[in-house]
Amino acid sequence: MAFPRQRLRRLRQSENLRKIVRETTLSPDDFIYPLFVVHGKGIKKEIPSMPGNYQQSIDNIVKDAKETYSLGIPAIILFGIPEHKDELGTEAYSKKGVIQQAIKAIKDKVPELIVITDVCLCEYTNHGHCGVIKDGKILNDPTLKLLSKEAVSHAKAGADIVAPSDMMDGRVAAIRSSLDKEGFIDTPIMSYAAKYASSFYGPFRDAAESTPKFGDRRTYQMDPANAREAIREVALDIDEGADIVMVKPALSYLDIIYRVKNEFNLPVAAYNVSGEFSIIKAGAKLGWIDEKRMMIEVLTSIKRAGADLILTYFAKEAARLL
Repeated sequence: MAFPRQRLRRLRQSENLRKIVRETTLSPDDFIYPLFVVHGKGIKKEIPSMPGNYQQSIDNIVKDAKETYSLGIPAIILFGIPEHKDELGTEAYSKKGVIQQAIKAIKDKVPELIVITDVCLCEYTNHGHCGVIKDGKILNDPTLKLLSKEAVSHAKAGADIVAPSDMMDGRVAAIRSSLDKEGFIDTPIMSYAAKYASSFYGPFRDAAESTPKFGDRRTYQMDPANAREAIREVALDIDEGADIVMVKPALSYLDIIYRVKNEFNLPVAAYNVSGEFSIIKAGAKLGWIDEKRMMIEVLTSIKRAGADLILTYFAKEAARLL
């Protein structure tokens, strides 16, 4: 029997009533916090399009990592900005690279914090693309060798998880094989498995200084109109050895997160990307929205869709509220 016997408002009358029947709950344990590392000392340069986020030298990154861990956030993901860029992004796999140095410094001071590293070439190349270029084309197979070198160099420096974000075909298998050959059989791979060619990446490209110098990334990142293709991408990465699969972006792709979670029995990560973050910050600055409520609502929606892990620039702010 429906109304008047059935009254769904009965369980909405107080915060505690709503809390005990709540289906989806957020926790700092759900978050991975992105950090941007640069060479030098004493550097903490705010990213204008991402308020509250900074390009930081290793000494300040270590401080940030300590604060992040103290808030109950279990993991960070590192993005590096090199001093010099070249055609092949050589600092990406250099022993003296900024990421390799940052990993060692963080693991020395905050050993329990999980350090994840973004494995890609776009921040390190002078053309801003994620792979080797010849005659204006991004070459898939030659890129795999460089990505594998980068992942191994991160593992040698002490990274807990490597996360390839380039969207080259076969990169998970290549990285898995290289890690295993070097003795890193226990190093997990968190694959950016369904990464879309999204307009929501703009502020990140300011932060990582990785805007392509020509063209765009639509020949390797996914078409935003495609959903079935995402399932194929994820299935292939799992078959190649991915331990965690990611959907990026998150908010405009909640349906993809849901499909992936229902289809596969692996941990699913989702990246609440820079554009999604900055839109909320801009709206709050104009006084048009309640920033804290919207932040929690967005993060809850991502978890409700099926994400086990959420990469988000809101991680520290959300952790303080929860």
